[in-house]
Amino acid sequence: MKIKVFLFFILSLLLLNCSSLENDLAYKEKLQDPELFQFAMQNLTDLVVYDIFSPPVASRVYLYPTIAAYEVVRQGFPSEYNTLVGQVNGLPSLPDPKDKNLDYNLAALYAFNEVGKKLIFSEDKMGKFENNFAQKIKNIKVPREVHKNSKDYGSKAANTILEWASKDMYSKTRTFPKYTIKEEDKFWKPTPPDYMDGIEPHWKEIRTMVIDSSNQFAPKPPLDFDLTKGSAFQKQLLEVFDITNALNEDQIEIAKFWDCNPYVTHHRGHAMFATKKITPGGHWIGITAVATRKMQSSFIDTVNAYTNVSIALFDAFISCWDEKWNTLIVRPETLINQYYDEEWLPLLQTPPFPEYTSGHSVISRAAAVILTDLYGDDFSFTDTTEVAYGLGERTYTSFFHAAEEAAISRLYGGIHYRMAIDEGVVQGQAVGEHIIKNLQTRVNNALEEVETE
Repeated sequence: MKIKVFLFFILSLLLLNCSSLENDLAYKEKLQDPELFQFAMQNLTDLVVYDIFSPPVASRVYLYPTIAAYEVVRQGFPSEYNTLVGQVNGLPSLPDPKDKNLDYNLAALYAFNEVGKKLIFSEDKMGKFENNFAQKIKNIKVPREVHKNSKDYGSKAANTILEWASKDMYSKTRTFPKYTIKEEDKFWKPTPPDYMDGIEPHWKEIRTMVIDSSNQFAPKPPLDFDLTKGSAFQKQLLEVFDITNALNEDQIEIAKFWDCNPYVTHHRGHAMFATKKITPGGHWIGITAVATRKMQSSFIDTVNAYTNVSIALFDAFISCWDEKWNTLIVRPETLINQYYDEEWLPLLQTPPFPEYTSGHSVISRAAAVILTDLYGDDFSFTDTTEVAYGLGERTYTSFFHAAEEAAISRLYGGIHYRMAIDEGVVQGQAVGEHIIKNLQTRVNNALEEVETE
């Protein structure tokens, strides 16, 4: 009888241990779900839209939280993913986790959210998201000690990244003077309806990530300002005027789909209201979401894709903004109203910064280069990014197809000359290729290159 009781006791312990092991594996498997990171990234995009960050500043808001997440989560895959330390300008190593009883995915999520919280304005909205996030984690039933250790390490990682971010010249450039308007016709001037001051005239001072300097990939000089009939510049100006006066439905749809103006104002008599939209960089963050979901990417692969794209967007904006505020090219709207038709309006509201080169062309091409490197040149997808903002879907045969459409949309919108579009594409290509060559997140990629050489 005693033997039977003893055997029953041993069997009960075994069953209890098996049940405990199954629960342990269950929470780990749930934390591998990449939708947890997609959820956090979408929240960040929502906050960027709500807080109306300008396109360059928005690229910074995406950058630092994503790098924080990457540097945390890649520690769980040391033989597959490289650290960005030594590859990205000035990035310090994260502290070693003293307690290894943590989950790197969960720690990465906490790091991402904490860094993001420090870079946005609407802390009340972030607080609501954090409550929803906490409930998601609670439902996963992460063991208390693992949860605590993961959260603590995520916080330490966030502090390290925020300290590094604080030295990128962003805060200092907030104190720099505004652009002083130059009277000559060839120079950029604020445009209607709001005549806003130029956005981020000192963005070239911001620390780059992978490119060596803001002007490393300066495009060829723009056409000489010349309104003489038949001059190269005058032909490009008239091209904008003629095309926008005869747009077909598809061209209008393309222009609106890629507008990505974070703050469009509407005037009705004495009333004014504004429409908030996703930024151009945010649009490519959305395309990254589409691509990673189509590929059914793992948690780490999803974070890796966002990391490469956010770095490319950030450096591309710095490169483009250097050229914009160096050349100070006047927008088509200003000259057409002054010399050809004072009642003419572009289809899209002209953004408040100089014309050359086209930001959409530069950053879209850079992002497309990165995504093509990750997923291939024949990656077809349906872009649903703009559905949330009242627009439809568009389908592309490749990332380059999408980038080319984003670039030409600026001509249809009436806000760029062809030279800014064409040279912007060249500039973005150069930035993207440089990042591919000099940033190796995947260990496999580095090994493959060595073998090829």
